[in-house]
Amino acid sequence: MNTPGPRPLHVRFFALLREQAGCSATEIASAAATPVALYAELQQRHAGLVFPAHLLRVSINERYADMTAPLAAGDRVVFIPPVAGG
Repeated sequence: MNTPGPRPLHVRFFALLREQAGCSATEIASAAATPVALYAELQQRHAGLVFPAHLLRVSINERYADMTAPLAAGDRVVFIPPVAGG
């Protein structure tokens, strides 16, 4: 199977994730095939990202997607934690 090489991805973090990552956005070159794999890679780069991936929502190119959706070069990926209110 041919594994894609690193490609540019635009990543944004919302709410608590922004605080944990220490930034609101980053651009990286990644070979991650899915948002869940990308998040795991980002957790290695940003030690503060401790929120569990299975609780996150993701948007790819301004559309909600599954954490197992395929990623392509230039995708705009937004990770969104659950929102609590009261």
